Amino acid sequence: MPKHEIIISADVPGVDEGLRSFLRKVIRTALDAEGVDVPCEVNVLGTNDTGIHRVNLDMRGVDAPTDVLSFPMFDLVPGDKPSEDDADPATGLVPLGDMCISMERAAAQGEEYGHGFQRELSYLAVHSVLHLLGYDHLDEGPMKVQMRGREESIMKELGLEREKNT
Repeated sequence: MPKHEIIISADVPGVDEGLRSFLRKVIRTALDAEGVDVPCEVNVLGTNDTGIHRVNLDMRGVDAPTDVLSFPMFDLVPGDKPSEDDADPATGLVPLGDMCISMERAAAQGEEYGHGFQRELSYLAVHSVLHLLGYDHLDEGPMKVQMRGREESIMKELGLEREKNT
């Protein structure tokens, strides 16, 4: 099993070592579930709605907050995996990409959907990993269905599947 490097920074309080460890587990589980067999580096920023709004505006020209943003380093398609050839020679790690998660939005959505902060945060991290691996959901067709299926499978593996009545 590859040793992924998950670097988590935060510009908001509350992202303690327990939460960082939990996020690392979620991200590693998603990478393993997708068959990523080379050591990767993923950078995660935990922020609030103001912070993610700024990133969304700066990086995508979208003047609005959101729950999660993903910035892949490679132009993969679903099912493709990074290879050893993509690794940074200095570290031996494949720089898979960056994700930015609004902890504020995760808490609000977890409450709104009735499944709590931890499950919502997990879902957002899994969703972002899939984006880093080339999945997309811009259409309402097969690509979205494929991505949702993978999300549900990974969340089930984490023991965080959606309750049947939600």
